Amino acid sequence: MPPPLSFRSEARNLNPIMHNYYVYILTNWNNKVLYVGVTNDLERRLQEHRMKLVPGFTEKYNVNKLVYFEETQDIVAAVEREKEIKKWRREKKDALVAGSNPEWKDLSEGW
Repeated sequence: MPPPLSFRSEARNLNPIMHNYYVYILTNWNNKVLYVGVTNDLERRLQEHRMKLVPGFTEKYNVNKLVYFEETQDIVAAVEREKEIKKWRREKKDALVAGSNPEWKDLSEGW
């Protein structure tokens, strides 16, 4: 009996496709509101926020300016990092953003 299909395809794929995952922070026009999220396609997700295709917090507060992001190839690490940052006080999130983007510019300008 041949091995299950999933096993056969994994056995042939010795170089699995690497995926990138992003933990990101968005804010509104005056940097008063922060949103922390995770995605596997940062450009697509930003478009969804900007076009208000995602009902909820970002739609309500016009949160669509990308001010910070981290990239990893480990989805578990990305989700854990998102949860970690979400628990932080505002001051610590501000410091994280300011450390790499002191002027709080939109990092997605020109995308």
